[in-house]
Amino acid sequence: MSNESSKAHEIKRLTTPIAFKNSKAYDIDGTRVNCIESLSEIKYVVEPKAGILTDDEVLQYAPDSSYASKIKLQRGIGGISDLLFINNSLMGILGVYYITLICILVPFYYWGNKAVMFIILILSILPLAYLYRLTTSKGYAKTQTKKQERVVSKPVSAPIHENSGLESLKKYEKEVNDLKVLFDVKEEVVKDLIEKSFAPPQLTYDRFMNVVGNSRKMFYAQRDSALNIINLAAEDTPRIEGELESKIGNMKAIIDQIEDLTNELVINLNSNEESSDDVKNLLEEMENLTSSVKEY
Repeated sequence: MSNESSKAHEIKRLTTPIAFKNSKAYDIDGTRVNCIESLSEIKYVVEPKAGILTDDEVLQYAPDSSYASKIKLQRGIGGISDLLFINNSLMGILGVYYITLICILVPFYYWGNKAVMFIILILSILPLAYLYRLTTSKGYAKTQTKKQERVVSKPVSAPIHENSGLESLKKYEKEVNDLKVLFDVKEEVVKDLIEKSFAPPQLTYDRFMNVVGNSRKMFYAQRDSALNIINLAAEDTPRIEGELESKIGNMKAIIDQIEDLTNELVINLNSNEESSDDVKNLLEEMENLTSSVKEY
């Protein structure tokens, strides 16, 4: 399986709603999804596979995963909840620790032994300081240094770039290609949901498939046009960049509509009249969007 297809499948696995069978949750590959319980909620989290997605992609497509929590801590944007998520036993250890301190403190408090009470105060602050250190970028990174030193990385050859297009426009090429992978995943998911919601040859089914098909044509037209500009532009000008950003914006708008349709169809599987109307309204919005992009 190529890198692009494996990435597309992984994104699809992470973004497709989980299925329940015999009170157990499974992802689209049939892998069991564990239930995570906290004081405020119960949720099922699909964990990303190692070595397929970049850190930014993990944060985008699997923001609730333990891998995402590690990335947040390494970047200094994580919190105590992320730390507790990747260290399940930490809360229990802290509970035992503070209960022990309280048991030791009580008799010395009545005896008025200030020296021991001061020591206990210091001991009570140390874990909090340690937690603060772990939730900062530098602090968490230091705790991972020894593990990283043991990993022997293989030399990676530099990617080969074609001698076409301006280097300053290559950033747009990566964004366009990433959007293409995302669109393919979203399109496959929404088609599966249309099949489940509207059995062919219903008129509604045909209308949905036509809209999705037109969305694909418009998306790829914008993608091909953007790549042509990137590869053929003789100079990098504000007008060129503006045109590329406009086409990328159109691609994102089509993806957003596909995602909104997916969410409405998931709701519509539990079918009620209100959700059906929402789906029809969204369908009309998608038809209007593809028409406006086509005219553009």
